[in-house]
Amino acid sequence: MSDPTQRNRLDEEESPYLRQHADNPVNWQPWDEQALAAAKERDVPIFLSVGYSACHWCHVMEEESFADEDVADVLNENFVPIKVDREERPDVDSIYMTVCQLVTGRGGWPLSAWLTPEGKPFFVGTYFPRDGKRGQPGFRDLCQRISNSWGSAEDREEMEHRAEQWTDAAKDRLEETPDSAGVDAGAAEPPSSDLLERAADAALRSVDREHGGFGSGGPKFPQPSRLRVLARAYDRTGQATYLDVIEETLDAMAAGGLYDHVGGGFHRYCVDKDWTVPHFEKMLYDNAEIPRAFLTGYQLTGEERYAEVVAETLEFVERELTHDEGGFFSTLDAQSESPETGEREEGAFYVWTPDEVRAVLDDETDAALFCERYDITESGNFEGRNQPNRVTDVATLADEFDLEASEVRERLESARQQLFEAREERPRPNRDEKVLAGWNGLLISTHAEAALALGEDDYADAAVDALEFVRDRLWDDEEARLSRRYKDGNVKVDGYLEDYAFLARGALDCYQATGEVDHLAFALELARVIEDEFWDADRGTLYFTPESGESLVTRPQELSDQSTPSAAGVAVETLLALDEFADADFEGIAATVLETHANRLEANALEHATLCLAADRLAAGALEITVAADALPDEWRDRFASRYLPDRLFALRPPTEDSLADWLDRLGLEEAPPIWADREARDGEPTLYVCRDRTCSPPTHDVEEALEWLGDETDADVGDVEDVPF
Repeated sequence: MSDPTQRNRLDEEESPYLRQHADNPVNWQPWDEQALAAAKERDVPIFLSVGYSACHWCHVMEEESFADEDVADVLNENFVPIKVDREERPDVDSIYMTVCQLVTGRGGWPLSAWLTPEGKPFFVGTYFPRDGKRGQPGFRDLCQRISNSWGSAEDREEMEHRAEQWTDAAKDRLEETPDSAGVDAGAAEPPSSDLLERAADAALRSVDREHGGFGSGGPKFPQPSRLRVLARAYDRTGQATYLDVIEETLDAMAAGGLYDHVGGGFHRYCVDKDWTVPHFEKMLYDNAEIPRAFLTGYQLTGEERYAEVVAETLEFVERELTHDEGGFFSTLDAQSESPETGEREEGAFYVWTPDEVRAVLDDETDAALFCERYDITESGNFEGRNQPNRVTDVATLADEFDLEASEVRERLESARQQLFEAREERPRPNRDEKVLAGWNGLLISTHAEAALALGEDDYADAAVDALEFVRDRLWDDEEARLSRRYKDGNVKVDGYLEDYAFLARGALDCYQATGEVDHLAFALELARVIEDEFWDADRGTLYFTPESGESLVTRPQELSDQSTPSAAGVAVETLLALDEFADADFEGIAATVLETHANRLEANALEHATLCLAADRLAAGALEITVAADALPDEWRDRFASRYLPDRLFALRPPTEDSLADWLDRLGLEEAPPIWADREARDGEPTLYVCRDRTCSPPTHDVEEALEWLGDETDADVGDVEDVPF
């Protein structure tokens, strides 16, 4: 058999990130059996490079090192070089990023790791310059030194010993569960009842009350899961500080450079403490989770400015990240070609000078208004140019320019539209057109929630289109299995827990937004696979990789929130919701996971924000809103959606028992679940049943009556409730 490492094999891959490296002189291999077998056959280390297509420093390292013939010679002769797209293979990334963080105290991409032929890491880092500088080793010399050490029997023994230690440390961090888990997992204690408030108070301790967000310095990352914790805690306690911090953070993110004021949508993070200069890549998951935080802000405050951010962001997604047939693409690059230099530069597509603004806007007043509103100055805030930041309010501009506030708004919007059209003529950032099941699930949920909260059916249509796109291309009906990635007809990688959990939640949310039972049926199918493939009853936990999947040096869990919500946390939340409809004990699985990891949650609640929210849902019980009708009346939807009801579960069912029978057949259920049982429409009219923790309002045709009961439910006495069997 020929040696696959004698050439660069990335031209056979569909991942845009891998294809970016297909012309490198490095003989890159994908992570596959051929490459791993070649490392063992040649008895040389693996050099593993992990990144993604929108990663700025990944591009830098490619230009400096991977495109260099001398570097390539060292890598090709002495290593099996493997390139991994972290967005396609989050399992591989998780393992070696964990080692990097344990060993160096930091992480990031590009991730550089040197592994034994068995895949065990013995040296790790992130970006390395080609030549050493400021105490950092040069990449070429480092590779040569590692190769020389591997050739020394004594040094190699030490390297292999270190690899065993680091692999064991990764297993301890990623795979192990407390001793209390296992067959006797039921003896574990659930998280304490005050866990939510403790997480919220921890968030308050890390908040920046001056600039908004979390952490006193830069960089500043959006933290949607922390905002969810604060919102739930505010709803529970009424503590005003929680809401103040939510508003301060949302306002700071919407005003600063994190937000694209010309075209909508959010960049990845800001490099400074006051949200001025972003890292310019745009990720699908950020433009799913951040708008959900703004929807929460809108429901809590009624402030239209938060709804406007949601609408503008979803318009950006539709315009720039949506497949013609409905799915959502993954990323936009931080770099694009500069009109001045012709070189690819970070932020070139987004930044402005005052002269550029004036060249687009014929009216001098409009140009002056826009520049003052968005801090477009001669000195600039980013390498001599300006990322727009909203720094001056409309009232101040109206006074300064002697205009009515309404005219200022009209002029600013006209200027924005003209600048947007001019910007469209610039060289565009590259787009990574992978369609990832899990990330699509996040945005499907956001669209469905926006449809309910904002009363816009178009958002529900977009959610359903994306769900059907993913289901048609990535779900195998016969095998009942989900793949992770679709790209130009090519499907690859077994789905991970995040793919099943995020997509199941998206399908459930589509059911809530539309009342279509097929979406609920799909959510239940996905949940059953979560039980079959990811649930380990002996250890009492959910693993990130499927039981039938590839065997790596460790089998990770994903318990903490990262740039996306915890896969285990979303799975637990979704299983709790779907338990209301299932003939399986999904609640038992969810409760056991929370008991297994209770000590982790108690020790660091904020790091596990999504699991904390799931624990709170289990403790408080869901708010069930069963509607017996052919469709959810618009007035009812609007009244419920205008309120912040974080654990609300809309459960539309047909109005009669005869019509419900068809739904049960489509769900594969022999009898109606309690949330639907004996809850038909009364007197031939749409009927509401509102319940929490097995306490229900009387059936009613009046949404205001149901809301009044909901507001008084904690004070209700036995005479106020209907005895409904559960």
